[in-house]
Amino acid sequence: MNKPLRRIAIFCGLLVLALLIRDNYLQYVKADQLATDKDNLRVRIERYAHPRGDIIVDGNPITGSTEVKGRQFKYKRTYKDGPMWSPVTGYSSQAFDGSQLEKIDDGILSGNDDRLFFRKTLDMITGKPQLGGNVVTTLNAAAQKAAYDGLSKQGGKGAVVALEPSTGKILALASYPSYDPSAFSGDRDGDSKAWNSLKNSKAEPMLNRALRETYPPGSTFKVVTAAAALENGLYKSADDQTNSPLPWTMPGTTTQLKNEGNIPCKNASLRTALQYSCNTVFGKIGSDLGNDKMLAEAKKFGFDSPQDTPVRAYPSVFSDNMNASQTELSSIGQYNTAATPLQMAMVASAVANDGKLMKPYMVDKLQSSNLDTVEQTSPEELSRPLSSANAQILQDMMQTVVEKGTGTNAKISGVTVGGKTGTAQHGVANSANPYAWFISYAKLPDGSSPVAVAVVIEDESANRDDISGGGLAAPIAKNVMQAVINSKK
Repeated sequence: MNKPLRRIAIFCGLLVLALLIRDNYLQYVKADQLATDKDNLRVRIERYAHPRGDIIVDGNPITGSTEVKGRQFKYKRTYKDGPMWSPVTGYSSQAFDGSQLEKIDDGILSGNDDRLFFRKTLDMITGKPQLGGNVVTTLNAAAQKAAYDGLSKQGGKGAVVALEPSTGKILALASYPSYDPSAFSGDRDGDSKAWNSLKNSKAEPMLNRALRETYPPGSTFKVVTAAAALENGLYKSADDQTNSPLPWTMPGTTTQLKNEGNIPCKNASLRTALQYSCNTVFGKIGSDLGNDKMLAEAKKFGFDSPQDTPVRAYPSVFSDNMNASQTELSSIGQYNTAATPLQMAMVASAVANDGKLMKPYMVDKLQSSNLDTVEQTSPEELSRPLSSANAQILQDMMQTVVEKGTGTNAKISGVTVGGKTGTAQHGVANSANPYAWFISYAKLPDGSSPVAVAVVIEDESANRDDISGGGLAAPIAKNVMQAVINSKK
């Protein structure tokens, strides 16, 4: 072979070798990445080539799939009571990908998860069409409806979270205003207008306020401060007199910490202070304990840590390196303190569960298309913010709040209810309407606690004097607790 031909042959051989290397690289090294790339059209076509599995509540699907004629995507997602359930489901869209459970458990719902390999292989052999698996949630349909109806009737913005204290199961997760995921579950040509309208809305209907919004918790945080006082031995019981002078000037300042109205806060017991929501008592407790001890107790309740439910909730905040007066304000739920509704439901849940905080979760199990269990969630203890004895002291105090304090609107006949109201300052120099909070739990005559709830309401149009946790939020919490109790009968 002459020299020019030999060079051409070597060059062609190198090209073939490069092609083989590239082909093997794509098939074996990059296969998984390409197979899951959201921009891979073939992946998206395959994902919507068959009905998705369903998200299940109380044994019933709250999602579905419908066939689309004349489109490259054969099926699109549908939702039942979409606005009520969207904080749980998220969305699955041919054009705009997915979110929350629809995104996290897409492999199960689409039928492409590796854990479904045996099922897929069997269906292939028997000629059955591929079907997605199911995501079975911990949600309680009656509690969710009570939560959503309460928020929508109120008409402002807000959120509700309900937990089962003994397990951490999420029973309700509502956010308002909300959106219908069915409105943009199709292709870009048909659904861009609905998508853009939601994304550009000043009301932020696609914001999951239950998990992804933090608010100053106001006086509901006094439950954490009371727990810190008991756990650190500052006070031993609910009825011991506290060292709480009135008026009280915050350390290092000339500013007096004020109470709301003419209430009996001077040297009040913890019970009386929680009943009347005394800023001076709980602010001074925070100052007396100091930043380090208050921060340690807040962290035991879950503050400063994200929570995966499996949808990730933003971490709630109790700051470090604060001086005495800043710690004082933070200890009554103001200054830098901020919490999600999930976090404050966790606070009520830990108290109700005799001091044991369970990890919150909303997926009970994952199933294959023939309902075999692929994965089962087991309850998991997250921490112990209080001893059992101190938790029972705090339960007694919270029950006084509902029996004859600021939370009487949460009373349920034949049920022991403990709670705490909160009206949190909002805006520069408290210029905007405050946030109305209520956290609570219910205990049945047998001593079990089936539900703990947190409600927050932000209503910019309400008369400022009409905004209170007891007036706006407590009735919603009562209805949610009642729904859970009724479902147990």
